[in-house]
Amino acid sequence: MNVFIATLGTETNTFCPFPTGYRTFGRIFHGDATKHTMDLFSAPLHVWRGRAEERGWGVAESICAFAPPSGITVRSVYEALRDELLSDLKKAMPVDIVLLSMHGAMVADGYDDCEGDLLTRVRAIIGPKAIIGGELDLHCHITETMITTADVLVTFKEYPHIDTIDRAEEVFTLCADAAEGKTRPVMATFDSRMVSMYRTPVEPMKGFVARMQSFEGKDGVLSVSMGHGFPWGDVAEVGARMMVVADGDKAKAAALAEKLGRELYDMRATTVTPYWTAAEAAAHADGAKASRPIVLADVADNAGGGAPSDSTFVLRALLDRKAKKALVGLIWDPIAFQIAEEAGEGATLELRIGGKCGPMSGDPVDMRVTVRKIARDVKQSFGDKGVKMEVGDAAWLQGEDGVDVVVNTHRTQLFHPDAYAPLGIDLGAYKTLVVKSTQHFYAGFAPIAADVLYVTTPGSIEPDFANIQYTKLARPYWPRVDDPFSLTNQ
Repeated sequence: MNVFIATLGTETNTFCPFPTGYRTFGRIFHGDATKHTMDLFSAPLHVWRGRAEERGWGVAESICAFAPPSGITVRSVYEALRDELLSDLKKAMPVDIVLLSMHGAMVADGYDDCEGDLLTRVRAIIGPKAIIGGELDLHCHITETMITTADVLVTFKEYPHIDTIDRAEEVFTLCADAAEGKTRPVMATFDSRMVSMYRTPVEPMKGFVARMQSFEGKDGVLSVSMGHGFPWGDVAEVGARMMVVADGDKAKAAALAEKLGRELYDMRATTVTPYWTAAEAAAHADGAKASRPIVLADVADNAGGGAPSDSTFVLRALLDRKAKKALVGLIWDPIAFQIAEEAGEGATLELRIGGKCGPMSGDPVDMRVTVRKIARDVKQSFGDKGVKMEVGDAAWLQGEDGVDVVVNTHRTQLFHPDAYAPLGIDLGAYKTLVVKSTQHFYAGFAPIAADVLYVTTPGSIEPDFANIQYTKLARPYWPRVDDPFSLTNQ
């Protein structure tokens, strides 16, 4: 058996004002990603190479290119990366299995469904008999083109995404079984007509994920995935979908997808996250009598959804409150970092922080700060299996008024408390921790928090799902309408 592996993707916020180009992709590996430390979307390549080599199978590794969430990908950039992958595939022929680590919500200029485009071109090269498998982020758009072109697609089941390696193992096993003739995977989906966000560590979603998994490996059901959808992608097939892979029985796959999809729809009101305003959250956290910090999730300024990660709304609310023992991070501000670096550790100076990328960033905040620590090439954990994500260089700025800030040079959300370890920050010394993240912070921060509050502010991914300005979504969806299934245009 010969296996071809590659990564190509990003999560596209079509409402984001800045495009995704080569600079956004950062470091691109050309066939050697498995020789380097794995991150969220290269981790599957490590798994697939290891599993294939254990069996004595040949492995051809192509590019690993994944960009942090931003705006629409520049057409020439997408086409160049795609064509490099396809060229490598042609050179590797014949292959029996193609395994792709993708996101599922990548949009480029001229391509609303990059994954569908890529899978279609891969199929044209390898023919109808070879197996195509893909691992997707659960914030994907599961399109008809994707499920009719691939043999096996599996999404992460957990949000935060602590199961990327487990899902890579699942994809490999299903595709290997199919290539060896043990199974004949077929896929079906069901559109739940919902646009929202779903937190799997807490009920009712925790139980729903367990229910999904309870069907796997029984009665011909091979895999069950829930594509949560990425709400800030203006594409025709945005929204939550159930996806089932069955062994040779598409009707069975479709029936289970609909059954679970309607169950999800029926519990829609109970999955909604309550949101606080910045002022409310700042007052609550600052006034709390807790032995551990209160965590405020600044969800609308999450770089993981395409936001700049430099907004100042929550910072301003804390300063207006005259809050004490508060820490805000990660604020993406290379300019502030450079000034702090020039001043040096121990220096006290007036510094303008954040608010640099546009109206969704708010106004810059002027603070008198002391540069407590500079750290370089910082990384943070993602999940619990050795996955590391870039932070860049970072500076701990201690504010004279009781609010501290960490600025960094690589636009990213805050995943884990260990991002602060190189700065020597004791998180237990704070009453309030502001994390610029929607949910990925949860696995690392919830265990050290007295409480977690989700805060909404003006921003690129404000969670007002009923009023997102879609231009390509034709069907009704909840919460824009109370019962989209009751409408005539089904």
